[in-house]
Amino acid sequence: MASKEIQEILSGAKQTGWVLEPESKRLLSLAGLEVPRFSWTTKVDEASAFARQIGYPVVVKVVSPQVLHKSEVNGVVPGVESDAVLKDLFDRFQHIEGFAGMLVEEQLSGTELIVGSRIDYQFGAVILLGMGGTSVEVYDDTTLRMAPLQENDPVQMVKALKARPLLEGYRGSEPVDFSALSRLLMSLSDLVLEIEPFIESMDLNPVICFKDKCVVADARILLNTGTGSKPSDSPS
Repeated sequence: MASKEIQEILSGAKQTGWVLEPESKRLLSLAGLEVPRFSWTTKVDEASAFARQIGYPVVVKVVSPQVLHKSEVNGVVPGVESDAVLKDLFDRFQHIEGFAGMLVEEQLSGTELIVGSRIDYQFGAVILLGMGGTSVEVYDDTTLRMAPLQENDPVQMVKALKARPLLEGYRGSEPVDFSALSRLLMSLSDLVLEIEPFIESMDLNPVICFKDKCVVADARILLNTGTGSKPSDSPS
C-alpha cells in the first residue's frame, strides 16, 4: 500500500492526468529514490535565493500542467550562472501557457541512463533500463524485466546493454555505482507495484550515475486512463 503522502500526490494529479515534475520528484524521494536538491516557486526572488544557496550553475525548468514535454517550449535551461539570467528566464517562463512556477535544481554531470516502467494490461508492470539523456532514441539500447524484480535482475539488465563498457569505466572514464543503480531499480520496482492501479507509465530520464550514487534528474509519471485524462504532447 502506497503511503498517504504518495496517494495524495497521485490524487492531486487527477485533473491533468500526469504528475508535475516537482511532485514526481517528491513522490520518488518518499519512495527512497535520490533526486537533486530542488526548489519549486512562483517567486523569482525565492528562485534566485535558492540558486545562490546551492551554488550556481543550476538547471531551471518551467512548471506548467499544460506542458508535458518542456523541451518543446524551451522550458529546460541548464548552466544558468547568475541571478540576472535566472530572472530573464523566469520572465520568459511566465508567458508559457499554464505557468505554475519555476523549478530550480542543482546541476549534475555523469553517465546518463533512462529507467522507467510501463503497465502492460496483459502482463502487468515491466521495468526498463537503458542509455538515456537526450540521445536515448539514438542509442536505442534498452532492456526490460517484469516486476517485481528479483535480486539478480539489475545485474542481468546491465549485462544486457550494448553500452555496458561505458558504465564500467570505458578507457579511463569513471565507472558508475552499480550498487546504487541496483537499489534504484529495486526501489522503482517496489514503488511501481504499490501504485500500479494508478499509473500508466513512469519515465526517469535522465538518471545520472556517478561512482558513488545515482540521482533521478528528470521524471514524468502518467496516470492511467481511469484516473485522469492526459494532456496533448505539446501545449495548445
